[in-house]
Amino acid sequence: MKKTRLFAPALALFIFSTPGMAADADAAKALLKKNDCFKCHALSKKKDGPSYKSIAKKYQGEADAVQKLHTHVTTGPMVEVDGVEEEHKVIKGSEAEISNMIDWVLSL
Repeated sequence: MKKTRLFAPALALFIFSTPGMAADADAAKALLKKNDCFKCHALSKKKDGPSYKSIAKKYQGEADAVQKLHTHVTTGPMVEVDGVEEEHKVIKGSEAEISNMIDWVLSL
């Protein structure tokens, strides 16, 4: 019985603690390229959207950073571009691809 009660929290910790694992940078960049994310974002300079490095800095130390970014890239929230509100593009990919991409961004 004790093993069962310890297993669920341990599994949840493993699933949501992937930033400690090394992200596959090439796969993350490929997903971003496939979804045309580099149109509005760059690695280190601001374009229409913030740079990936500034996103990592913004979420540094936040326990719920992975969840916040996952929600942002999978739900299409409204964002402001050049003073105009528009819907953020939803990233198309598997959960593993999206998780890897988020891990990579947060590692910058």
